[in-house]
Amino acid sequence: MTDAMTDPEGVWHRLAGSRELPDGRERPDGHVLLDGFHALKHALRFGAEVPVAVTADRAAALALADELAPDVRPALDALLAEVPQSVYAALVPRPHPTAVAALAVRPSREARLARLAHLPRTAPVVVLDNPRNLGNAGAVIRLAAGFGATGVVTTGTLDPWHPTVVRGGAGLHFATAVERLAVAELPAGPVFALDPEGDDIRGVKLPDDALLAFGSERSGLSPELRARADHLLSLPMRPQVSSYNLATTVAMTLYHWSAQTSS
Repeated sequence: MTDAMTDPEGVWHRLAGSRELPDGRERPDGHVLLDGFHALKHALRFGAEVPVAVTADRAAALALADELAPDVRPALDALLAEVPQSVYAALVPRPHPTAVAALAVRPSREARLARLAHLPRTAPVVVLDNPRNLGNAGAVIRLAAGFGATGVVTTGTLDPWHPTVVRGGAGLHFATAVERLAVAELPAGPVFALDPEGDDIRGVKLPDDALLAFGSERSGLSPELRARADHLLSLPMRPQVSSYNLATTVAMTLYHWSAQTSS
């Protein structure tokens, strides 16, 4: 008989009922990989259901919780199972410095759509139009959660729940609504799209029910999104500087919205 502690796939099979190979992809039973201590910490803080968590160094992980996240320390103490380093490393696409990994139940699509569609909104929805970079998408989700945005919607082929995106978002997918939709399926609300030819954002007040849309890193806004936009806005930029990073652009736009809200 193969022991779960020497069979990486067996860890997930026995503890979470996964049927997928341990390559970091979403499990067919609705589980997603939480890669690293901070992803697990945030998922627990924002109500994720986490059936299994493993670590190569339980004492170190709990010490990190004592230092950085005492609010979730009891939950981590009950969840974390220690496995050999070789087993942990085989369970994740790229070992995290904290040597922690977990499976969380992905929120239902119906719940995410209901949150995005609910009106009146008290914070904007961020729309990433045909994003290409998984890390940038994760960074945007982390920003959106930090600013209290209603959610993040992607259009196109990128899966916003891809393990690399979840890792980049530090588990904060569970703090906001994250979904992939076609442009025609976007929630109701005025669309303010960032474009180099748009009006200077500093002269525009962004309403709480806005959809803040950002084009892809390479090609900008798609024709479909541009046609859907109610307003085109631009960020101040020094001449001869080509562009800002996507996450930076989102951060500046959300800051502009939040500064108006708090003033």
